[in-house]
Order: sequence, then structure tokens, then C-alpha cells
Amino acid sequence: MTSSLLELRVLEGPNLYFPRAAIKLTLDIGGLSIASEETATRFAARIGLRNARPSAPETGFRQRFALRAVARLVRAVAQESGTLRLAVRVRSTSNPHEVVVAFPWRHRTKAEEMGRAVGSVLDAVLSADLEAAVSAAAERVRTAEAGPEPTTITPTIPVVAVTGTNGKTTTSRMVAHIARTQGLLVGWSNTDGIYVDGEMVEAGDYSGPSGAGRVLAHPEVQLAVTETARGGILLKGIGLARNDVSVVTNVTADHLGLQGIDTVDQLAEVKAVVPRITRRSGWAVLNADDPRVYAMRTVIRARPWVFSRDVDSPGVRDTLSDGGRATTVIDGWVCVLRPNADPDPLVELVEVPMTLAGLSRFNVENTLAAASAALAIKIPRDTVVEGLRTFRPDAEHNPGRMNFFTLPGGPDTLGTSVVMDLAHNEAGLEALMEIMNGVRAPGGRLLLGLGVVGDRTDELIEKLGEIAARDSDVVAIGHKDKYLRGRTLEELETLMRTGAERVGVTGVPAYPTEVAVLAALVGQALPGDVVGLMCHAERQECYDWIAEHGGTPDTNETLAAKVRTAAETP
Repeated sequence: MTSSLLELRVLEGPNLYFPRAAIKLTLDIGGLSIASEETATRFAARIGLRNARPSAPETGFRQRFALRAVARLVRAVAQESGTLRLAVRVRSTSNPHEVVVAFPWRHRTKAEEMGRAVGSVLDAVLSADLEAAVSAAAERVRTAEAGPEPTTITPTIPVVAVTGTNGKTTTSRMVAHIARTQGLLVGWSNTDGIYVDGEMVEAGDYSGPSGAGRVLAHPEVQLAVTETARGGILLKGIGLARNDVSVVTNVTADHLGLQGIDTVDQLAEVKAVVPRITRRSGWAVLNADDPRVYAMRTVIRARPWVFSRDVDSPGVRDTLSDGGRATTVIDGWVCVLRPNADPDPLVELVEVPMTLAGLSRFNVENTLAAASAALAIKIPRDTVVEGLRTFRPDAEHNPGRMNFFTLPGGPDTLGTSVVMDLAHNEAGLEALMEIMNGVRAPGGRLLLGLGVVGDRTDELIEKLGEIAARDSDVVAIGHKDKYLRGRTLEELETLMRTGAERVGVTGVPAYPTEVAVLAALVGQALPGDVVGLMCHAERQECYDWIAEHGGTPDTNETLAAKVRTAAETP
């Protein structure tokens, strides 16, 4: 690998740059940035870049020239090696001396050699052999073996692809549950593993491209539901050429500062890859209440189906005017809207356990999204209603997401409520606190087990500490030793405590595991209190601890009773 070629990544399917397999290069353009105007002009002339004005070294004008020049270099090497036409995308990065360039490929070995050849030319920019370097690079590519073709899969069964920052796991599980209620044999992939007909057949995080392929490898599967995370799109591309229904739940700050994605707008562009490859006859289910998600309607070929908690949302109105569909809430009912037709009320929110009688804003949205996707994939209306009524926030249906338990109290006293959720970012934690407050008995307190993973930015970790301390009565840290990701326990503790101190909370205690912080908080809890746990590393161990101490999962009736009691709070 050359010094100018910082990374060569093979994307096996649709990606941020192209709707098909591509090569992504991260290039150091330092030599081109500091080259004299004479040398930069020579370079431009050799690669056929017309009307080039390199300007002075290390200026903004030179950087814009460099972006054009790198794109032209890739095309020049391709043309001189026998490829007459090649699409190229070039993007700047937060580092002015680094750029990303991508181009589609049909033969892997030759495409990889193209990437290395481009790097070798940039290495030679400051040398006297600049012109010859381009010719040599083209010859390397011309004589390279073709190599294998892309492994992108074209599905032969219907596929529902779900993405978003929060809610994608819950939504994909709800869609799979509804489809199984219909009697379909469903395969789905998510952050927990690969499931076929409700049974986990392979554990692990399969929210990337390999998950879809593994699901489709099971010939008995009639419907595939795939959870698609940003990391898989950026690192490998999507493993499927298309989907029949896509869902984008929302886009909020998460995983920023990784793989060149530094802003929420850039993250939204990554998530938009999923609806971009939805087939024209399919449906793209989009959150009309999230401006970045709703804006994706401009890049899709599929028909738009939006969801919103507000029936008067402009997104709902405009989508219906354009011939699309919408799912919303009217008078406490989940309703489907079609152009020039009266609303179709499906089910009352109080009958959908996941929404906690409509209290959980995020799960209302997940319900609307799942109902839309299930109807879009042509599951019968009555089955959709039954599926929504029978999907519960428990370890069986939705492990690790808003799981409710009750630990016994003394005679004639209320027990302690425990809520477990991933809550891995600001929006997720705020949703957890909203739910905890919604089931808190009159006079009860909120006790939170705070935890983070190491690949979040300092700012996000501090913000989580601030939200936790601000919105709870008691907060304690529970570490996730498996997910330090290059950081130390001390570093994470410092960041979380810094956030807590912003709202006047000092001396936040820390425990080595999620089980340990759960035990500590339950030990402090009084009748009517609610203990929340941001659980990721030791989910099963926490379930076991709760069971060993007499805890039981909340039934639909128990949850409804808690919500009613909390609503009586003055």
C-alpha cells in the first residue's frame, strides 16, 4: 500500500456513493496541496483536466482544484487502461489533506489495482516522473487480472429493510412478529443475531450486510426483515441489490466522528441509502416528523408512505396530495390515510402494549412505522391489528428494549419497577426517562443506572451524564467492560461525572458491571420507586438477577395499572 493510499475499502453492494458495488479510497493529497503552481498545472495537463487553475499551495482554492484533479485522475487511469467510461464521486473530509474517492466495480481484482495505481500517482506528484507515473499506473491496471464479480444478492422473496438511529430494532421485531402472526415463515437480522421463525440460529451483531445474506440463505424463509445500521453501509455496503419496503425511523446524533461521518446531516445521507434502493413498485416508509428523514422522499424511486403522530403534519398533507399514504393518530386510534378517502382506524393506542397507552412517544412512532411496513408488504389489515395487540415490551418479544419488571415489596406495599433499555444515545435516554416517569407511583423516585460505550464522542458521553443526573433522583454508573472500545474506565467515568456536575450532581458512584449497579439501585429503592438500567453488556445476567430476587415481567394489565396509578400523581 502506498503512502498516499490511506485506505482501500471494497463495498460489496449499494452504498453511500453508488447504488451498486464500489471501491472507496481514502487518499492523502498532501503532495498535491503543497505542490507549486507549475507542478500542479503539469499534473492537470497530463490527466486532461481542462481549464485548471490550481492557485497557490495550501489554500482553499487549491483544495477545490485537488478534488477535481483526483476525480479526473481516476478517470484518466481508467481510460488509458481500457475503461472508456467510469462514474467517480469525490468528497472532502474534515482533514484538508484527505479526500474520499469512490467508483463502481465489476471485477474486484482489477478494481483494487486501480485504487493502488491511483495512490502511486499521487505519491509521484512531486517527482520529475509525474507524467510517466500516470502511464505506469494505467499499464498496471490494464494487465491486472479481472477477479471475482460482486456478491450482491438480488432477493427472490419480499424484503423489509429497517434503518434509523433509534427504534430500528423494535420496529423490525414488530414487523417480523406481525408477519409471523399471519403464518409466514420469517427470517430477520438485527443487532442480536439471525432469527428464523422466531428461533435464533446465529448470535452476534448482524445489522450489517452479512445479516441479510445469512437470512436469505435459508430457503424456507418467506419474508426477510433486515435491520440495517450505518456501520455496515459505510464499511461494506448493503448486501442486497434492493428491498420491497424500507423504513427510516429517525436520524439523531449517534456514532458521529466515525468513518468520516461528523454531522447529523451526513448521517442522514448514509441512512438514505436504504430507501434509495427500494424498488419502484414498493414503499418507502418515512418519519414525517423528522425533517431529515422526510427529506429522503426526494431521492427515492418508491412510493412514499409517511408516519406521524400529528394528523395535521405538513408531511402527511403533502404526501397524500402526491398520491402516497400515511399512518397517524386520530382520537387515540392508529389510523391509515389514503388520498380522497376517510381514515381507516386500525387499533386504539391503549390496546397496543408497546405504547404504554400512548405514553411512550418513541414506541408510538415505532408502532406507526411497523403498521405501515406490514400493510405495505400486503399483510392483511386484521392480522396487522392482531400483531400490534400481541407484541409486548418483554424479554420474549423485544429483549433489551423497554423491558418492564416488578420486584416484590413488603406486605401491603408497592413493589419496585425495573425498566431495562439500551438507551445508547441522547434521544434513547430521554425516551427511557419519559417511560420511567410515566410508571412512577405517586411519591416514587427515579433511580438510574447510567452506562456508555467507548466509541461515542466526549460531548455525547458528557451529555448522557447530564441528562441522567438532571432527570433522575438517584444516578449511579454501571460499566460495560466489553464495550470500552479503546477507552479506559476512568476516562468514561470522568466524562459522565463532568456531565452530571453541569446540573449540580457530584460524587456519582460507579460499579464495575451492569448487574452490580442494578443490585445497588434496587437495594436503595423504596416502594413505588422506578429503577432504570441502560443495559447492553449483561442483558441475560440482569434478567437472571431479577428472577433470582423474585422479580417478574410485567403483563399488559400490570403495565396499564402502573400507568393509571402514575397518572393520578398530583
